[in-house]
Amino acid sequence: MPLPQSSPTPDGETQKLRQQLSELTAEAIHNEETFKRCHDREVSLLSAEGLPQLLDTLTKGMQASFSLHCIHLVLDDQDHELRHLLLNSGNSPENFQFVTFSDQIEKYSPVYHQLNMPWLGSYDSDNHQALFYGCGRIRSIALLPMIRRDSLVGVLHLGSDDPFRFTRHHASHFLQRLATIGAFCLESAANREHLVISGLTDVLTGLHNRRYLDGRLEEEVSRAKRYGNPLSCLFIDADHFKRVNDHHGHHAGDRVLREISLRVRECLRASDVATRFGGEEFALLLPQTGREEAFNLAERIRSQVWGYPILLESGEELRISVSIGVSQLSQTDPHQTGEQLLSDADSALYKAKRMGRNQVRAALPA
Repeated sequence: MPLPQSSPTPDGETQKLRQQLSELTAEAIHNEETFKRCHDREVSLLSAEGLPQLLDTLTKGMQASFSLHCIHLVLDDQDHELRHLLLNSGNSPENFQFVTFSDQIEKYSPVYHQLNMPWLGSYDSDNHQALFYGCGRIRSIALLPMIRRDSLVGVLHLGSDDPFRFTRHHASHFLQRLATIGAFCLESAANREHLVISGLTDVLTGLHNRRYLDGRLEEEVSRAKRYGNPLSCLFIDADHFKRVNDHHGHHAGDRVLREISLRVRECLRASDVATRFGGEEFALLLPQTGREEAFNLAERIRSQVWGYPILLESGEELRISVSIGVSQLSQTDPHQTGEQLLSDADSALYKAKRMGRNQVRAALPA
């Protein structure tokens, strides 16, 4: 005859209930803290001014707010749109050390293939090491997909050295909401940058316009004076441009201006500022660049424009030259203005014109 099983003692049952209550209370506290942190991050994301600040909020701000050991943001940037927007606002994508701009985000990691909601759990070096490259002591992670219009636009990697920080038992809807808001803010920030650029960009060439130059000029002059860095300017003018319009029509003239702008951009660095000053004139600002280096760059541009004929829609090939003036901000005159820098380059340009065109001339040092 089987022996009757003993039922739990009242004390044992009470202890078990207390343990369950303690676990539930701890989870409730954890969720409440997570909710507050997420709410604070949401407010920061929604109030971010511009794409650069948003990226910092999504990474550095998130890391500080959640006391994370490691954070990494991967963004879908197949057409380099985000990188171009950052460059147009004077920010190098390389400066955002916690952000990776991926040409094909769906191929960035096999982990992404079925990632349509937050994944929380233990860190597995075989599957997750590439997602947290350069981070040591990762014990638990959260992967937050940023989805917009049914497309994966980014993934936030949150890494903790606490093995119990992110587990599959923790509620993830707070984090999911945070990722959704992040995706929305990313789209809004990109749209705002496009609106800003549209008002500061020359429609024909895609270069910055005169309005942008006016705002950027004094900014670069002030920075150069503050840190004692050189600043140079190039003024470029297409030679005999009126003949192009008169003999081939304005469509051919537009094609020539677009081709010149493309060849100019091929010679520039990310930090250089290229603008269409007006008509067939272009003005370039070259931060941290002295007169000699600026002169060499001007020669490369002149050679690039003159070296290859421009193919018109009619099939005719047209050879175009440019004259270029070079100036450098004075290292000894603290009162020199940005307008004077432009004027000096303009004077050097007309000297090049008078001496036969298709050449580079530099303004005399102050």
